[in-house]
Amino acid sequence: MMYAFAGCSGQRDVPQLPNTLSRDELSAGWRLLFDGVTTSGWKAYGSGEFPSGGWQVEDGMLRAGATGDTTVPRGDIVTVEEFESFELSIEFKITPAGNSGMFYRVVETPGLAMWSVAPEFQVLDGSAYVDMEGFDTSMHLTGDNYDLHASRVRNTVPIGQWNHARIVVDGAHVEHWLNGDRTVEYELWTPQWEARVARSKFQPFEEYGRAERGRIGLQDHDPGNVWFRNIKIRPIR
Repeated sequence: MMYAFAGCSGQRDVPQLPNTLSRDELSAGWRLLFDGVTTSGWKAYGSGEFPSGGWQVEDGMLRAGATGDTTVPRGDIVTVEEFESFELSIEFKITPAGNSGMFYRVVETPGLAMWSVAPEFQVLDGSAYVDMEGFDTSMHLTGDNYDLHASRVRNTVPIGQWNHARIVVDGAHVEHWLNGDRTVEYELWTPQWEARVARSKFQPFEEYGRAERGRIGLQDHDPGNVWFRNIKIRPIR
């Protein structure tokens, strides 16, 4: 199946502004999940409110990171809306040692963290961790399906520059794309997938990856900061 990713068709004489949709994108069914100004459409994982700390809108970007005030609650965020099958397009950049992730089909489960219920497109400054004792980089780097599938390529841009991620979730079929290259492709709920889960950190969590519909999630994870923009989605059905 061919997927019509955001920004892949048509020619523009003027660069498209961040957090906007072209006429081609609008006609193809793309929608913005972040308007560049407000946190409308987002909330804290496991809560009806947006977190009071850790996340800020600045200069058309959605930033996660420590604020220095340890008394202010932080946490992961998810879309208010749920999605079944879709294409997600998103840009991100991180600081040195930055660590975050993008999650899909998130179902908020009392007592469980977001990472234990939904698959993750990992975001990480791998250079800060590759020589760290006890840190396994084999399936924990940017573009990986965290702890389950390693990226076929390592093509992140230098730290502080914008990466472009795409995630396709179509029924049981999932693809990760990073800067124009497909990094991961897999089928949910197959014997092969079940075997990988059984060998992973997710083995104790019966809820992990089972949802056929759920929210899009962004992770607030120390250390460092991460910025997101141009968060766009095209529901497939």
